[in-house]
Amino acid sequence: MTPPPFPRDRPRRFRATVHGTVFAGRDRHLEGLTVGDSLRLIPEPLAESDPEVWVHLHTGDPVGHLPREIGVWLAPWLRSGGAAEARALKVSGEEVPSWRRLLLEIRCG
Repeated sequence: MTPPPFPRDRPRRFRATVHGTVFAGRDRHLEGLTVGDSLRLIPEPLAESDPEVWVHLHTGDPVGHLPREIGVWLAPWLRSGGAAEARALKVSGEEVPSWRRLLLEIRCG
């Protein structure tokens, strides 16, 4: 199977913060994460007006989502068969604003 064309003018490798980690108790998952841990990127299943890419542990638990400016191009590409890897680069605690607690490195295949 041939992968879908990658979106023009978008980076194949980049860093991104994870947003929404403090809602619905998702912040409890940060305590078990360490630098280098692999996470799953899952696009919203429906084509929303603001598509999102959710970050999940390999157990299936959601941690948060990527910023919307990334989701608008990455979610449709992932839904069409694209693949991306995410690894934790920085994991911080409550002393850091919630939107900066988890920094990922993302590589698109």
